[in-house]
Amino acid sequence: MVTEYTTIREIAGPLVLLENVDHATYEELVEVELPNGEQRRGKVLEVNRDRVLVQVFEGTRGIDVASTKVRFLGRSLELAVSPDILGRIFNGLGRPIDDGPKIIPEKMLDINGSPINPYARVYPQEFIQTGISAIDGLNTLVRGQKLPIFSGFGLPHSELAAQIARQASVPRSESPFAIVFAAMGITFEEANYFIRDFQETGAMERVVLFINLANDPTIERIATPRAALTAAEYLAFERGMHVLVILTDMTNYCEALREVSVARKEIPGRRGYPGYLYTDLSTIYERAGLLKGDREGEVREGSITQIPVLSMPDDDKTHPIPDLTGYITEGQIILDRVLHRKGIYPPINVLPSLSRLRDKGIGAGRTREDHAQVANQLFSSYARSKEVEELAVVLGEAALTDTDRAFMALGQAFEDKFVRQALDENRTIEETLSIGWKLLGGIPRPEIKRIKDEFIDRYLSGGAAGGKKAEERK
Repeated sequence: MVTEYTTIREIAGPLVLLENVDHATYEELVEVELPNGEQRRGKVLEVNRDRVLVQVFEGTRGIDVASTKVRFLGRSLELAVSPDILGRIFNGLGRPIDDGPKIIPEKMLDINGSPINPYARVYPQEFIQTGISAIDGLNTLVRGQKLPIFSGFGLPHSELAAQIARQASVPRSESPFAIVFAAMGITFEEANYFIRDFQETGAMERVVLFINLANDPTIERIATPRAALTAAEYLAFERGMHVLVILTDMTNYCEALREVSVARKEIPGRRGYPGYLYTDLSTIYERAGLLKGDREGEVREGSITQIPVLSMPDDDKTHPIPDLTGYITEGQIILDRVLHRKGIYPPINVLPSLSRLRDKGIGAGRTREDHAQVANQLFSSYARSKEVEELAVVLGEAALTDTDRAFMALGQAFEDKFVRQALDENRTIEETLSIGWKLLGGIPRPEIKRIKDEFIDRYLSGGAAGGKKAEERK
């Protein structure tokens, strides 16, 4: 039953306080009708006896305290879903903005979703190929994982997110693959970039795009990732699709959360963010994973994998947003400003980056039997090359041994040939591992200590001669 009130007592930012309200419920959807007939939507944030705090999605400008009507609709904010959402563009509340036909819903789903029972989860262990060597080879994404990208302002995280959306796939899987892409607080130029990129490359047909612009209401920004994840849950668990959810930029989302918290006059936590920031982020990040099937040992069709993208203020990994994100998710991909200045794209610094589920998703039957050992050797060799570079600065290159020079050359080649890729370059995992083996061929074979001899004999073909020459020079 819809009830209507004209008992607004106070307006603060995007919030409206009403009194003498009966039977309002938390998260209930609200319709606000202005004196000129304009209608806006909102939701209940807080209920204290007969006093109700409502956040208005389109903002409170023009709302008149005396004559504005507020109707409580008896339901929460819902998203209309059907298979037709693929290839469509929506605003942050899930309304189509691409001039396409109206979505005829198969069902209406609450955007807040339901927590996944931990007992119902299946451990992620299936490789997702992004076509980007620094991710696939060394910080592998696994189906059902939450792997954020930690970036900085001015770094090309938008380009990287779009490239992953275009190229991502699950090799050896017959299930359809879909991308749910949610962009929050972005500029009009960035929105056009994403739309144009997906349309021109033909990726749009498998993408569901949610866009919240920087000048859109703050409250809409808070709803955007939840609407996107609701679409993902429908496609994954009711349509049996593998869904990759990309959320960019989570920093803008957290800033919106802080703005609402300030308007509510809540006691601030670290750096002014609300004390419940960790809990709020977890309600988003934990809506990813794989579910058990009906029978013992069976895995339910469909899955949700998440790549949240966030800009670290001042490139500070200890800032509350990346810090709390790191606690909830399973690793991080870190973009590096030094590599960016060198003109390397994508500027992924593999040394501080980490995928905690990498070893579960690689190896024989998933990628290749030598993958884990090649990754470990490349990590070790690149780390040593950085140590040699620091040594050369202090002592000069003349003080370096032949082996040191070989490692320094490997480090430079690693950045130039392994990390560096073109915006449209989509490498298979075999191509990535092949590049890795060629790089390892430039160092003496006795220095390859993390790979079994059988793999060295089998795969170190083109680079073996280089390894022998380096050994002879030594």
